Amino acid sequence: MIGLILAFKRFRYDLGMFASPWVGFDNFVFLFTSDVAYRITFNAIFYSLTFMLITTVCGITLAILLGELRRQSVKIYQTIMFYPHFLSWIVVSYLVLGFLDHSHGFMNQLLQSLGFAPVRWFQEAPYWRYILNIVNLWKGIGVATVIYYAGIMGIDPNYYEAARIDGATKFQMARKITVPMIAPLVSILVILSIGAMMKNDFGLFYFVPQNSGFLYPTTDVIDTYVYRALTQIGDIGMAAAAGLYQSFVGLILVILANYGIRRIAPDNSLW
Repeated sequence: MIGLILAFKRFRYDLGMFASPWVGFDNFVFLFTSDVAYRITFNAIFYSLTFMLITTVCGITLAILLGELRRQSVKIYQTIMFYPHFLSWIVVSYLVLGFLDHSHGFMNQLLQSLGFAPVRWFQEAPYWRYILNIVNLWKGIGVATVIYYAGIMGIDPNYYEAARIDGATKFQMARKITVPMIAPLVSILVILSIGAMMKNDFGLFYFVPQNSGFLYPTTDVIDTYVYRALTQIGDIGMAAAAGLYQSFVGLILVILANYGIRRIAPDNSLW
């Protein structure tokens, strides 16, 4: 926490952290007067929202489907879905490159076989709003599914038995029993996701797009910007200001999200 003072200083290596001159909010002014602040903030919020929405919907759906399988089959499917979670983003980036490489990638080979022109995927920024969502879903859906499946397994079976006696269908039981019963779990995970809205996965946004400058309009987020500010520009004060901005907004979002859920369903809020 002491290192936060760097956000208000012009850091000099010869003077160190404490003796470097104070510059007040100059680092923040420089950050927010550039077009970079809007870009990285918009991308951070956009991807966090889409990741949260897509992963939640797909995770609940797959968890409900797993609940309809035999216990022996569930372990097999859980392992298959969970395995990508253990792959590093560097490995995943090479898998994506194998699909999207301009000369020998699977997608361009497929497009050419269908009579379409190949696409320079790593130079076309608009495609990456969809690509990053697909890659994140593939890597993270296993964890979300297991969490929601564990919540479903904790539901009293008597609810489902009573519903079967009343003639309820599988869809009706999922909509009237399963989803309402795991709503507290979903609410907690949503609050935590909103709190991390400004903190994106560095590996996903740096390694998967191959740090291509052509893709910055749709792949650049706060984490990658801070990394480049440190390694390329060497501006530690600017990087610290961006990191503090990220943390402060995350704190506000957690408080607002918990307040909103407490107003709607008090029993589902964190505090």
